[in-house]
Amino acid sequence: MALVCLAGLLGFDLLTSPNIRIGGLMVAVPALSATFLAPGEVLFVVLLTLLSVAVAAISNDTLGTEAFPVSFATVALISVASVVTASVRQRRERELAQSRWVATVMQDLLLRPLPRRLGPLSISSVYIAAEEEANIGGDVYAAAVTPGSVRVMVGDVQGKGLGAVEVVAYLLSAFRQAARNGTTLAELPDFLDRSLRDELVDVQATSDDAPDSVSLRRALERFVTAVIVEFREGEDVVRIANRGHPPPLLIRQDKVLPLDPMESALPLGLGDLRAGEHHVDTYELAVGDRLLLYTDGVIEARDAAGRFYPLADRVAQWTDRDSDEVLQAIRSDMLRHVGARPTDDVAMVAVQRMV
Repeated sequence: MALVCLAGLLGFDLLTSPNIRIGGLMVAVPALSATFLAPGEVLFVVLLTLLSVAVAAISNDTLGTEAFPVSFATVALISVASVVTASVRQRRERELAQSRWVATVMQDLLLRPLPRRLGPLSISSVYIAAEEEANIGGDVYAAAVTPGSVRVMVGDVQGKGLGAVEVVAYLLSAFRQAARNGTTLAELPDFLDRSLRDELVDVQATSDDAPDSVSLRRALERFVTAVIVEFREGEDVVRIANRGHPPPLLIRQDKVLPLDPMESALPLGLGDLRAGEHHVDTYELAVGDRLLLYTDGVIEARDAAGRFYPLADRVAQWTDRDSDEVLQAIRSDMLRHVGARPTDDVAMVAVQRMV
């Protein structure tokens, strides 16, 4: 493309009257090529540009004028700057690619893909990060097996960016540790709360920032809304512990029912204002029933008129589809509703009892 532009400018200069001189425009070719070509390619364009400027000067009888050395030196200076710019750009692109690769690996390690089948359950999931280049953000999901039961968690960390991803790492570690320790579902929210606050306090203790710095205060003020569902072998019920999270939707045949908690509870990380065992709600779960767990990025997605996405109403239209199809339908429909990429992270997990 750069060579075509250069050839066009030179040809126009040669074919028009000597009174019409556009040789000066050739300096733009190396400058523009520096934005998308490699340094070696830019250098090749530079050499052709300098040659073209000289040919145009000969054609216009300006080679021996006093102005030519000045104009030629200007083209040469800008051309050298273009090569340097291309080198810097290429180095930054490599550094950015390396950083993105590291971030992708770390994020994939944190947010492990959920198994398609776990005990009596089939599991489907969808994740949409608000940051275009990110794989995950502040939303999280995980599954764990305990003696005699299966647990699935969906959570939403307050805030965005690397700080939120760091809290995600703390939460996932504590969730898996609780499964290994045999922590009951009633004890689990308090265990996650304590673990999360302990990690944040440790960050403060080992940080170089002042104890009252804004960054540390914000870290300690982070909290997580979460809902954990548990299925025990041989039972026809699901147990749900909800800490300030949107209620799961129960999809039973052609009905969609929100499972609101019987008691309200504070999100994880807000301290020991309510320590001890947490209330657990119990609901019937028959074979074929499905639970849809999701974060508030779904129901708070707004269209151009400011209307929230009507998740339950939409799901009621797709109850005859399997879980993967339902999640993909929600994803596509929500993006159409917003008209752009969502401004908040979105996580959805559909869990169906198979036997």
